[in-house]
Amino acid sequence: MESPSTPAHRGCVPWQGLLLAASLLTFWSLPTTAQLTIESVPPNAAEGKDVLLRVHNVPGNLMVCIWYKGEKMDSDLRIASYTAHTQAVTLGPAYSQRETMYPNGSLLFQKVTLQDTGYYTLLALDKDAESIQVTGQLRVYQPVGKPALRASNATVTEHKDAVVLTCLTNDKGISFRWLFKNQILPHKNRMKLSQDNSVLTIDPVRREDAGGFQCEIFNPISSSKSDPLELDVQYDPTLPSPGLSDGAMAGIVVGVLAGVALIAALVYFLYIRKTGGASDQHDLTEHKPPASNNSQGHSDNSPNKIHEVTYSLLSFSGQESKKPTSASPSPTATEPVYAEIKKEVMQPAQLTTLLPDSKVSSHH
Repeated sequence: MESPSTPAHRGCVPWQGLLLAASLLTFWSLPTTAQLTIESVPPNAAEGKDVLLRVHNVPGNLMVCIWYKGEKMDSDLRIASYTAHTQAVTLGPAYSQRETMYPNGSLLFQKVTLQDTGYYTLLALDKDAESIQVTGQLRVYQPVGKPALRASNATVTEHKDAVVLTCLTNDKGISFRWLFKNQILPHKNRMKLSQDNSVLTIDPVRREDAGGFQCEIFNPISSSKSDPLELDVQYDPTLPSPGLSDGAMAGIVVGVLAGVALIAALVYFLYIRKTGGASDQHDLTEHKPPASNNSQGHSDNSPNKIHEVTYSLLSFSGQESKKPTSASPSPTATEPVYAEIKKEVMQPAQLTTLLPDSKVSSHH
């Protein structure tokens, strides 16, 4: 392969005829499995570095390929051409002495500049007189410098003042982002950004805005941050900080009320369950059927009936503990025993039922 700096071989290829034929040909696309493509390596280049426009899927019967600067096939914008059967490279009017063309059609740029940024078109002609046109893009960026941060006022008063922060830079084609205390600044309703994000407005300021602000500029190959700017927010310490928005406060209030209602419902449920069980037990005690006689009381095996028999035996024991001197028992002797039972154990209805039976038993 000839060096790009070698003078072109005149008369080897009729360039005018080829260009005229290429302009009259219908451009055909290769099959999907072998489509001609261009890849920029690297995709984003720093100024002063080398970049290769690599060509993929070059036809096997390639006859000639031509590079143009831009998206049009203009002879004045031709960079270089390569002819396969002679392996000769011919330079064009747009050649800048930094391009190198390879036999596979790839084009190398050395020490690229910002002016090299743009589109490049490749025209490939094969031996069957078919042509293929494909366009690639070269992206060149300059490393960004350090920005400066300026504030409309570095000392402000809470709820009274607003502050405007401006990120200053001479770099072009860059993006901006804002940092607060070395973290990405979260967006708030009080904060507004300019269309290109270079200006930040906080209106009104609050005490939580006090601290170090920074702006950062970046492009695909580099980034840089400004020095921190400390914002001093003066406020009345006796007043609460309205750090939460109205919506957040409403959400907290609703959550607290819901929690209180849930706790109240739980307490009420437990209270009803407890008092309901005690009421059922009390109802069972009050509705217990009285014993009609001693034989029925002894034949009933329920726990309440057993207690009644026990009460009768207690009355007998109490009666026997006081032996009367006369033949007939004194009615008053049994009254203290039954009075004691009534006071400690018996329900009034049960005592009325059991008292006559006990007296009859005592006479027998």
